[in-house]
Amino acid sequence: MKAKYINIFTDFGFKKIFGEEASKPLLMDFLQSLLPEAQITDILFKDKEKLGKTVEDRKAIFDIYCENTAGERIIIELQKAKQNYFKDRTVFYSTFPIQEQSETGDWNYELKAVYCIGILDFAFEENLKEGKKEVVHTVNLKDQNNKIFYDKLTFIYLEMPHFDKKEHELETRLDKWLYFIKHLEDFQSIPVIFKDSVFIKAFEKAEIANYSEAERNNYQESLKIYRDLKNTIDTSYDEGRLEEKFEVAKNASKIGLATEVIMQLTGLTKEQIEKL
Repeated sequence: MKAKYINIFTDFGFKKIFGEEASKPLLMDFLQSLLPEAQITDILFKDKEKLGKTVEDRKAIFDIYCENTAGERIIIELQKAKQNYFKDRTVFYSTFPIQEQSETGDWNYELKAVYCIGILDFAFEENLKEGKKEVVHTVNLKDQNNKIFYDKLTFIYLEMPHFDKKEHELETRLDKWLYFIKHLEDFQSIPVIFKDSVFIKAFEKAEIANYSEAERNNYQESLKIYRDLKNTIDTSYDEGRLEEKFEVAKNASKIGLATEVIMQLTGLTKEQIEKL
């Protein structure tokens, strides 16, 4: 069935829903559901491209960079695939809105809070290995007694593959936003649970039929890039899992386990095992 609404994990889709001036009410509603302690009465979109103080410094480009009325900075990154040193990158990104607050002359170093939000279309490998399926991960600077040492720097990661609530299980405003983000492309009509003005506006901005021909072409190109990336990552993951199974089968053969047992253990066929 042809999609009625955009895929929000595309660069085009994410910007259309959250990154345009006309999208501010949607972004504010989402951020307030995620950051209840922050003051999201209004936001100002800031330059997404930030440079270090010297030409040797690396460049950082955020998906969304904004500031609320209290002067707190918020970075939002849509991460579509696993990446080496991803956590290092988010920590590195956090330094830009911190340094930006420096003042010339006599300054007491007081800083406004910085929030770094990652919407992830994948799960952290360590969480998968430990069997953890938490969706929202909030990270703060803590001391050896697990007490908050500094409360003005917060990293929030949303592992979207782990969000599996059904429509009737949605309880909070954040639940609704996560459900919207994950399933937007699958909807053919607006679910009853989304009948308030903010979500109706979100669905209007997401409906492909409302776009100009140029916008539709840009979206299709963005969707192709997203699907190609997903296919590459999925293929690589499947190949990696197969190599792991082969290694388990080899070790099982060395200790004398029967072929039938190895088949049950790994899911490999008899022919695959005999070729090892």
